[in-house]
Amino acid sequence: MIPLELVNSLEQTLEFFVVITFELVVLFIGISFLVGLMLEYVPPEKIRKAMGGEGWLGNIVGAGFGAITPFCSCSTIPLTLGFLEAGAPFGATMSFLLSSPLMNPIILGMVFAFMGWEVAVIYGITAFLLAVVSGRLWARMGLAKEVKRVRIKGGHEEEEDDGPKYKKAARFALTNFWGMLPYLLLGVSIGAAIYGMLPDEMIVSVAGPGNPFSIPVAAVIGIPLYIRAETIIPIGVALIGKGMGLGTAIALLIGGAGASIPEVSMLAGIFKRKLVLAFIFTILLAAMVTGYLTELFI
Repeated sequence: MIPLELVNSLEQTLEFFVVITFELVVLFIGISFLVGLMLEYVPPEKIRKAMGGEGWLGNIVGAGFGAITPFCSCSTIPLTLGFLEAGAPFGATMSFLLSSPLMNPIILGMVFAFMGWEVAVIYGITAFLLAVVSGRLWARMGLAKEVKRVRIKGGHEEEEDDGPKYKKAARFALTNFWGMLPYLLLGVSIGAAIYGMLPDEMIVSVAGPGNPFSIPVAAVIGIPLYIRAETIIPIGVALIGKGMGLGTAIALLIGGAGASIPEVSMLAGIFKRKLVLAFIFTILLAAMVTGYLTELFI
């Protein structure tokens, strides 16, 4: 006879999987569609020209463009190099590179839906400011000379299409969704197993709000995990439900989504060592600052 505790755990696991999957699918497709519409009316060429603004304006525009585009690293990095080759300012382009994997509307929408508006506000403001300031600082430090003279092919390519903009936005949303679906299901599956099977006491003792070292550890651990933000959010929801601190979950999210090993490897192909190290340090700083601010204010 199957123990009652195991039956209850399996029921909790299945319920978590179904509910979170449904909510994530609706969020992802809906927000992707809105972003697709926006990109139809504001093409990247206009953004690149706006990034040429004087002073801080270019950094703000670059970070803002990164914040509204749901690109993964395979598209962000070629687009970054394309901006540089097209003459966009180095600092503004770096602000785009830093904000793009961390701040797109899908991620912010998921953080808002599953972790609360307060966490979403802290997450969004901190990541945006760090992207703006870091891009400006890197330019002032002369790191533009750390870009290798290479050209990357592939990545995000526009297709000529004269159809209605809403149809192209719908295709954009569905294409992004099908590409992301395996990562989403993987994250929900892991999160459901954690939620239904893992003892609460274990999570609280290792990564609860009372452990001041859990945030930097989570930020560092996130990098080799190579976890997309869409994957780590349902895992983070499950871990928070088991007692993990909100700040620790946010640090894990930023570390994994912002500086994964494959992305760092790709960056090493176009950046010299000093700029690659600056990128990793900035992502870790963003993870820890956002994590500690979340723990402080929430």
